[in-house]
Amino acid sequence: QVQLVESGGGSVPAGGTLRLSCTASGSIFNINTMGWYRQAPGKQRERVAYITSGGSTNYADSVKGRFTISRDNPKHTVYLQMNSLKPEDTAVYLCSADINMRPGMRYNEYWGQGTQVTVSS
Repeated sequence: QVQLVESGGGSVPAGGTLRLSCTASGSIFNINTMGWYRQAPGKQRERVAYITSGGSTNYADSVKGRFTISRDNPKHTVYLQMNSLKPEDTAVYLCSADINMRPGMRYNEYWGQGTQVTVSS
């Protein structure tokens, strides 16, 4: 009933730039926090950044000053602008969103399937 779809991944050289997008669709009444995570082979999933419905943001130390998270509430979309990419940023990037489908219903966390980001040295 709710689907998150990411786009914008790809392969870039170190120092390059990518912009990821994630759009939620389906039976959506309200979206609270939206976030980006990443998972590299053999490593635990890491939260990269999140943004609240009010626009407050938080970043992992490893991406501060290089990545910017933003959202377009009417479009149910969250973005991740990634600048000065490093090889250690290589991972599958997944978005998540806390969504409720009707007034008074609890929020549930939904996940996208991920988009690959590869940064070559």
